[in-house]
Amino acid sequence: MLLERDDSLRALAEQAARAARGNGGTVLLAGEAGIGKTTLLRAFAAQQGAACRVLWGACEPLSTARPLGPLQDMAALLDDELAALLNAGAPPPRIFAMVLDSLQHASTPSVLIFEDVHWADAATLDLIRYLGRRLPALSTLLILSLRSDEVAPDHPLARLPGDLPAAALSHIKLAPLSAAAVVMLAQRVGRDGDALYRVTAGNPFFVTEVLAESGVAGAELPVTVRDAVWARLARLDAQERWMLDLISVIPGAVERALWTALRAEDVAAAERCIARGILVRDAAGALAFRHELARQAVLAQLAPEEQRHLHAHVLALLERHAPMVHASLAQLAHHAAAAADAQRVLTLAPRAAAEAAALGAHRQAAQQLETALRFVTQAPAALAAQLYQDWAYEAGLSVRIDDAVIAARHQSIALWRGLNRGDKVGHNLRWLSRLHWYRGDGRQAEDYADAAVRELEALPASAELAMAYSVRSQLHMLHDRFELAIEWGERALALAEQVGDLETRVHALNNIGTAQLSATDSDPSGQAKLEQSLRLALAHGYHEHAARAYTNLGEHAVAFKDFARAERVLEEGVAFDRRHDLEVWIHYLVGCQAQLRLEQGRLHEAETMAQRIVAMTTLSAVERLPAMCGLGKAQARLGIGSGTDVLQEALQLALTTAEPQRTVPPRLALVEAAWLVQDTVACVAQLSALAAMTDACLDPWECGELAVWCQRLQMRRRVARARSAQQIPEPWAAELRGDPAAAATAWMQLGMPCEAALALLQVRGAGAGAALAQALRLLEPIDAQALITRLRGLARELGVQAALPRRRYGPYRAARAHPLGLTRRELQVLRLLADGHGNRDIALRLSRSPRTIEHHIASVYAKLGVNGRIELLLRLQSEPWVLAATAATAAPPEK
Repeated sequence: MLLERDDSLRALAEQAARAARGNGGTVLLAGEAGIGKTTLLRAFAAQQGAACRVLWGACEPLSTARPLGPLQDMAALLDDELAALLNAGAPPPRIFAMVLDSLQHASTPSVLIFEDVHWADAATLDLIRYLGRRLPALSTLLILSLRSDEVAPDHPLARLPGDLPAAALSHIKLAPLSAAAVVMLAQRVGRDGDALYRVTAGNPFFVTEVLAESGVAGAELPVTVRDAVWARLARLDAQERWMLDLISVIPGAVERALWTALRAEDVAAAERCIARGILVRDAAGALAFRHELARQAVLAQLAPEEQRHLHAHVLALLERHAPMVHASLAQLAHHAAAAADAQRVLTLAPRAAAEAAALGAHRQAAQQLETALRFVTQAPAALAAQLYQDWAYEAGLSVRIDDAVIAARHQSIALWRGLNRGDKVGHNLRWLSRLHWYRGDGRQAEDYADAAVRELEALPASAELAMAYSVRSQLHMLHDRFELAIEWGERALALAEQVGDLETRVHALNNIGTAQLSATDSDPSGQAKLEQSLRLALAHGYHEHAARAYTNLGEHAVAFKDFARAERVLEEGVAFDRRHDLEVWIHYLVGCQAQLRLEQGRLHEAETMAQRIVAMTTLSAVERLPAMCGLGKAQARLGIGSGTDVLQEALQLALTTAEPQRTVPPRLALVEAAWLVQDTVACVAQLSALAAMTDACLDPWECGELAVWCQRLQMRRRVARARSAQQIPEPWAAELRGDPAAAATAWMQLGMPCEAALALLQVRGAGAGAALAQALRLLEPIDAQALITRLRGLARELGVQAALPRRRYGPYRAARAHPLGLTRRELQVLRLLADGHGNRDIALRLSRSPRTIEHHIASVYAKLGVNGRIELLLRLQSEPWVLAATAATAAPPEK
């Protein structure tokens, strides 16, 4: 019996009907464990009948998630060729395209059900994004079930809704049964309904388990789901218990071919368990517990030694009956590890890791290799060395860059040296260079790079040597030694061509392109090389190289004020990095996005975005520096927090890298921060340090900023030197020519209101009052309080206060009053989002364009520190005061 689910069932049916008309979409079906998601979906599937084909797949609580698990479950039913591609380990783009083609050419509408996506791997989430964006043009409905209590704000799934088209996304959240429904069920078997409701809180699975216990009416109620399941188990015979024990160590469903191959008495016991309602059999004959909670309760009764024996038995069954029984490498590795079978783990886990990495699931790859390393003492030296090497790579991409990763590289080097494998030693020395660079250890990074070249040059020409040359090129580029970067990069390209090494070509093109773009006489062909590097990396699955290309393209676009390109590249880069578990690169790019918002005058957004990264104190120096510069400068302009302290910390970290690209931005930001509080001594100290640097250390925009600040502070000799160094971009050049009003116009054409206001603050004479009034009109809407304070002080010094408009207390008064800095309009948008309205509906209700609403939503996400609607709703659920503050300050609306 399906109680209190009519509305949810009707909503699913409406979405299926809409999909049948060629307007597909995605449904997120959420609720706590045991709330009845699977029961609802089974009822929905039965209701659909022959109107559409319903395909099921599930994610499982394996020790390491099965890549593309739901798709593997349904692949053979979707398309035979798709199943073959999956078995062959084809790259995700080919697999996804085949799925899409199968759905496009299906003779009947399709419903794809992915259960328990809170356990999904990165590749499955990537597939959901891929399909979700294309479903509006298909006769396909994608239903995703998830446990809402397992999706924390930092869970990868929390960001998913923001990546899907809002118009084709619907949410269904299942609530517990009401007290009336529980009482009705209890009365049928003579139980106390009120007591049952108090114990179960209306959780349908818990209620069912308690009522299934055939004890005497009025007997003491179990206080947990586990107690209820154990009470049922106590009435089973030994054969039934053994069968349940065996199945409890298998997450997910047990294929029919596997359980029917057991002894006749075991099969008979399974049938009895089905009849008792403890196990269920699906349409394909697969066997599973009626709910995952029941499986976990049975598993919890088993002693560790019993579990090991059962896992070993399952592993033997899976391997004995292959290929009749399909088991993924992740499943086999899971059982091998749980059985403590070292040799099988050492064979299976590295293969499972390679499969996961090929699909972009680098976090899962690192977990598989970490499992293998638990048994490394029983591995041959060559395998042990490779495990340390591969784990260091995957963990460094997806998890962290810490002492453990560096220690793994050293372990690998020691083992390879013992095996006389100089090529492998050189490979790991090169990676130690990269790791120390990430940590901000510039000197050690160069030392390890040199050591790698020496090691490999003693051997025949190889791809490893070509890549070592390219790493030398990269370090020269990072230290602004652009001629050397190009020279070593071309040497790497030549050797890569000789030995047929595409990966080094991708890496070297990135170095050369970045160096050419960043050099004093900027070469526009560098852009083409960087884009070629990105195309090749994407086409050939070089995930880290693609991430580096996105980073260099995006960072250059921000620095050189090409904001349209920066928006596109950074957004694509963050999405790519998230899809492939490249956490290190995500943190860096979010810092770049914060700097972009800072340049655009979106100060609160910049501060919120940067704050989230800076708060992660375990990140490496390089990961945190862009965010620290953005945070410190935003706080200095807003007049909040401790922006100067953050910038000082950023400068100290940057100095350890010995890279001008890291040290120049915090110094320039500290100049402005000191000027805002009229600390001329601090301004001069930073400007003197900058002026002492060689000309090649500053790009044209930095050179112009240095020259202008020297002029503002009347450091004439340094102005002349800075002006002669490079071709100064027009906004800075205009102020250097003595025309700050023209400079302000140029800044506004670029979309940089803070810089425009700073230029207007330099106007003197008869036009000073009008210029300051214009600057104030630029600064008030973006809440740049420190700049406004400096402006008003300057107006008093110049005697032009009367030219300034009266103080305004408009929308940003609400923003200053709200604890999260939300404007009235943003508060209105937040309430509508919380009520489930989509972008188009919000635009209609507030009489604004969809584009404007998108900007408001992006600002709300940034200020609340969330990355999508699920994450937003989760935060509102856990912190109801946010909406309470919204209600208190949302009216009247802005004019």
